[in-house]
Amino acid sequence: MTVRLKDEIRRILDAEAQAIMNIPVTDSYAESIDLIFEHVHIRKGKLITSGLGKAGEIAHSIATLFSSTGTPAVFLHPSEAQHGDLGVIQENDILLVVSNSGETREVTELLDLVESLFSSMPVILITGNEKSRLWARARLGLSTGHPDEVCALGLAPTTSTTVMAAIGDALVVLMMKRIGFTKEEYAKRHHGGYIGNKLRNGETDTDSRTVRG
Repeated sequence: MTVRLKDEIRRILDAEAQAIMNIPVTDSYAESIDLIFEHVHIRKGKLITSGLGKAGEIAHSIATLFSSTGTPAVFLHPSEAQHGDLGVIQENDILLVVSNSGETREVTELLDLVESLFSSMPVILITGNEKSRLWARARLGLSTGHPDEVCALGLAPTTSTTVMAAIGDALVVLMMKRIGFTKEEYAKRHHGGYIGNKLRNGETDTDSRTVRG
């Protein structure tokens, strides 16, 4: 590998790391955790995540992380919702949507459909556009800080998806601490793969303890 290529890789990684550090940290994080906790762990609803394209992939990952760490969550594709999948939504659920532009048509239409079923269902939004229509409709908004994409064209979702994922990670970890989630509980939900094998055999890197803040 040439020095020039190494420098380019470092520049890309540094840019994405800096974008994460520049994510605005607001009271909306604590408020989001309170809202998710209320709807999922008190009202016994579930967290529903949604998004389209690359943002949808992040939303799907957020749902799986929440589910595996003690907070039931499902991903709802905004287009499939219009063809029957909307039926997964129940009264005490809460919606977390991901849209970099905050203007994704399919996600906007999903909110219309959700409101027709449950008009008071709260919506949390992760976005790079605080002036968007979705931001105006959401109960709570978590801004990515709208970083420039490291893509050579400045167009492909690269840095934006990195910061979206980081915001999702922050929410998941905060909720784990809120509910006192343990490695024993994690083992019950994660049987397969390398992690499952480590948990079954007691090959963990830290002592068994409850995760708390």
